[in-house]
Amino acid sequence: MDKDTRAIRAHKASIANAMAGNKEQWLSLFAEDAVVHDPVGKSPHDPEGTGFQGKARISEFWDMMIGPGNLTIIPHKRYPCGEDVVAVAMTAANNIDGLKTYIEMIATYEVNEAGQLQTLKVYWDVDALADQLPPGLMG
Repeated sequence: MDKDTRAIRAHKASIANAMAGNKEQWLSLFAEDAVVHDPVGKSPHDPEGTGFQGKARISEFWDMMIGPGNLTIIPHKRYPCGEDVVAVAMTAANNIDGLKTYIEMIATYEVNEAGQLQTLKVYWDVDALADQLPPGLMG
């Protein structure tokens, strides 16, 4: 059974709202100056690899990466690190207009004392996703 920490509660709320398509509720989980790195490093939707900082940019991230699909996130194991950080091994499955993709990932969720997400870092292989898509689709 999982421990009940601020970070685990934020993680569970994040994936529940992402899968349900609840953009506003998902955004409300983040601190005003939060940063999302998904994936960590450079990618077609984050060419500089600096992440999406602040709620306006995180909203743009939703519109690019979460909103268009039919997302399923399956957490396999949570590794709490105190009250405010949790690392999670999980699989994300997506279906956009019949195009199905599957990505294994590790995510770290860090919250502030109010329990708001401060930093979300998701580690996954961009090339593994590109291999599942038609040529040229990822830019």
